[in-house]
Amino acid sequence: MTIMGAIAQARTSVRLATPYFLPDAPLINALRVAALRGVNVEIVLPEHGNLRLVEWAMVAQLPQVLAWGCRVHLTRPPFDHTKLMVVDGAWSLIGSCNLDPRSLRLNFEYNVECYSTELAATLGRILDDKIAAGRVLTLDELERLPLWRRLRNGAVWLAQPYL
Repeated sequence: MTIMGAIAQARTSVRLATPYFLPDAPLINALRVAALRGVNVEIVLPEHGNLRLVEWAMVAQLPQVLAWGCRVHLTRPPFDHTKLMVVDGAWSLIGSCNLDPRSLRLNFEYNVECYSTELAATLGRILDDKIAAGRVLTLDELERLPLWRRLRNGAVWLAQPYL
C-alpha cells in the first residue's frame, strides 16, 4: 500500500530500480496511470538476470508498461541487485523488497521509507549513473523478439506467483 500510495501521489517522477520486476496487475496499472498523468516513470533493471525464469517472466510483462509511456533502462553486467524507489525527488524507499507479490506480501523483507530531498537527490544520482552506463529498452525491441521467445516468456509469466 505504501508503494501504491507513493505512485498515486507522484507529480513529476517515479524512479525505481529492482533486480526482479514482477509486479501484479494493480502495481502495473498504478505505474501506467502515473505515466498517463505526465509523471516521468523510469524503471531500472539488470540487462541479464541471475535467475533465468524470472528474467523471462519480467520480459513478458514489460510491454504493459512501455506501451503506456514508462521507460525501462537496462544496466550492463555485473548483475545489479539494487532495490530502491524515488518519487518526486523527495520520498525514497530502500530495502530488501523486490517488486513482486511474493516479496511484498509473504517474504520477510525490510524497507525504509524516507522523506528527505537530500537522500532522494543522492539516490537519484545513483540511478542517473546506472541509466547513463546502461541502455534503453524499447517496445519495438520486445515486439521484434522471435515468436518462440515471446511464447516462452509468456508461459513462464503464468508461473509468476511461484517465482
